[in-house]
Amino acid sequence: MPLYGFHCTACDIDFETLVIGSEVPTCPECGGTALEQLLSRVAPDMKTPGLVQRARACADCQGHFSNYSPSERPPCQR
Repeated sequence: MPLYGFHCTACDIDFETLVIGSEVPTCPECGGTALEQLLSRVAPDMKTPGLVQRARACADCQGHFSNYSPSERPPCQR
């Protein structure tokens, strides 16, 4: 269920709503259907190299490897 942003031309407000299938959204303020769909910004991918590197450094300092994939973890010492 995608979340879309709309601008109501009747009462001049912006709002977001879930749109299911071919459902026609209505304005929560005035109930109007004269809506313009707004362009949404794309959420950035949070796996940037700097964030991953800092998280791994923190995990190393704390002595655990939870931020590493199984193939990157050191062999188990038993």
